Amino acid sequence: MNATVLPLRRPNGLRVLDLCCGAGGLSMGYYLAGFEVVGVDINPQPNYPFTFHQADAITFPLDGFDLIHASWPCEHYANVTKWRGSQADHPDLIAPGRDRLIASGIPWVIENVPETAKAGILRPDYLLCGSQFGLRVRRHRVFETSWGGGGDLLPPCWHPRGRNKLLAFEHKGERAYADAMGCTWMSSAEARKAVPPAYTQWIAAQYLTHIRSEVAA
Repeated sequence: MNATVLPLRRPNGLRVLDLCCGAGGLSMGYYLAGFEVVGVDINPQPNYPFTFHQADAITFPLDGFDLIHASWPCEHYANVTKWRGSQADHPDLIAPGRDRLIASGIPWVIENVPETAKAGILRPDYLLCGSQFGLRVRRHRVFETSWGGGGDLLPPCWHPRGRNKLLAFEHKGERAYADAMGCTWMSSAEARKAVPPAYTQWIAAQYLTHIRSEVAA
């Protein structure tokens, strides 16, 4: 763990493995929800704030965790790489990654760009936007989960126009996007590929509600 000062929260005794974790935006959300977090990424992540393993996420051992999160590389489906004509240059790990998660028998979450839902690759159990959490961030992400969605409802997206419009991917200011997402420990370059912690803090709450309902049943 690096020198990032972590906020206080109430531990829930559960462990989550974050595959393809990047600099830890979604990892932080699980931490805030009370999880012990372990991250895995094939690239070094010097600013990652939790236990980190530089390894191939498609082969990393899955045993010993209560929940597995996977943000398989999105470039194969993202519009930005389509515009550049380079989608075929990037791996498509969603299908083999999902097969491995299912085979593990451990509850799981897959996150990716909304283009994957439009293409029928991911089931949009949850579609989240920063504006639903009071953030000035327009970054839509699809979440497919092993429990199939449901749970608490969020307000619809709100994308105002004009002077107070939300920050999109293209933004001005070295720290603007990282700070707006709540990823204050990241560099601006890391934040360009990150997702706000609020998303997985909310996803974690849905998972905890689900497992409590299973116990009650």
